Formats: sequence, structure tokens, C-alpha cells
Amino acid sequence: MNDFKREKHTKRSQGKRGDGGGKYFEREPARLSAASGEYIEGRNAVIEALRAGRPINKLYIAKGESDGSIRLIISMAREAGAAVVETDRRRLDAMSETHSHQGVIADVAVKEYSSISDILEIASQRNEPPFIIICDEISDPHNLGAIIRTAEAVGAHGIIVPKRRSAGLSAVISKTSAGAVEYMSVARVANLPSAIKELQELGVWVYGTSAEGTTDIWNTDLRGPIAIVIGSEGEGMRRLVEESCDFCVSIPMKGRVSSLNASASAAVIMYEVFRQRSGQ
Repeated sequence: MNDFKREKHTKRSQGKRGDGGGKYFEREPARLSAASGEYIEGRNAVIEALRAGRPINKLYIAKGESDGSIRLIISMAREAGAAVVETDRRRLDAMSETHSHQGVIADVAVKEYSSISDILEIASQRNEPPFIIICDEISDPHNLGAIIRTAEAVGAHGIIVPKRRSAGLSAVISKTSAGAVEYMSVARVANLPSAIKELQELGVWVYGTSAEGTTDIWNTDLRGPIAIVIGSEGEGMRRLVEESCDFCVSIPMKGRVSSLNASASAAVIMYEVFRQRSGQ
């Protein structure tokens, strides 16, 4: 793997949001739908899927369930890096297609996740400086699918998402990305600030995005080895993620609306990177 030269820089350290705590259960989503992904239902089926190494986005457990097989499933899921969500049994009933979920439903990924090393290796094989998109808690699968679709179109080498509080590689994302997810490497990491530090140590510049960015993207050189951080739909980048970035850039706007949604912002920035790298 190649290391990439980084010039000296001034690091920003402003921000308002926290990075979240390490609770035993993931926070419950506002709405669960059987159309959000591919599900495996029932205790034995989920155990066998975990034993087989099937990538799992989230494991949904009925509230109050704590017997031996449930504890085993939770332990295996956490060891595999899946988020564990405790939810109301009635919601599991609404998600279930078999109507015999036994208090356990696993939302499985449509493809294997990659690693950061895999993404950097793709850049090396193409003989290009890395171009990576980091999604900080993009929870809407439609937004993440649209980001993946644009990233593939502009030649980005990969996407990095956190394991917690992020949409996983579900059937909805596969459809929204128009199949682009099949050609885009997506890495899932436990801690985004640590992943950012890893990239920086390997020579990759990390640019956060914010309306309060110190410079706009039109006046920022984006041709070198870079990773672009896209914040969540409602809150933007978390404080620790923003503080980890080398710089923070903004998108120039003229209208009265002060922001774009996550996928639109990502598309604007990715195409500016594409434009600069194409020499236009």
C-alpha cells in the first residue's frame, strides 16, 4: 500500500456535538419496516447465519427477552460488529413475514463489507490518489443509496460508514443506488475518529463539510489524496468527527435556504472533486 505525502496544516478544533456513548443496545429507530432490508427470522436461523459469517446490519431483539439463546445471539452479533436494537414485540410482528420470529430478527447486508485497506488498495491499483467518502451517521437508506450511486459515477474508491447509527447495506440501498453498491467498496468501522486518524497517518487529507466551513469548495484544492466527510441529515458532523478533520469546507449558496440534504451536498462536493481531477 502506498503512503501519500501530506503537507503541514492547521487543524480545526471547533464543534458542538458529542460522539455518542457506548450503550449496550442501539437506540431504537423511529420506524421499522419490512421493506427496509432482507430479514432472517427466528433464533436458530439467526444463530446459523452468524456462525456462517453472514454480514448483519442490525439485530432486532424483543424487549424483555434475556434467556440463554438470546444472550448467545446478542454476544455473537456484537462480536460480528452488528448493532443490537431492543424493540417492542409488536414492531417485530409488523416486520415479520414468517410470523414466528421468536423475538429475533436480523437485518442482513446485501453484500460483504470491505476494509479501509481494501479501499486504499483499489486506489493504488488504479494508480490514483485516494478519493473516499465518509458518511457520519447517515441513517436514511435512500440518502446513503444516492451517495453510493454518485460516488460510483465520479470514480470514488470507497465509502466508510460507522457500525452504529447508520444505514446498512440493505435491499433499499441496493435499489436506490441503482445497483451501484455492487461496484462500490463500503467499509464499516467501529469508530470514525479512529478511522480518520488511520487515513491521515497513511497520507490522506480529511475534509469535513459544514455551512461554517473555513473555505468554500470552489477555492479548495481537492486533487490530492482526500476523504470527504458528509454529516448526518439533521445534525451534521458530530463534534469529535469534526475535530478530527484537517479542514472544514462549505458549499457556496445564494438562496434563502441555508442547507442541502446529505445526498445533495455529497453530490455537489463529489462532482467538484471530479471536475478538479479531470483538469477542467
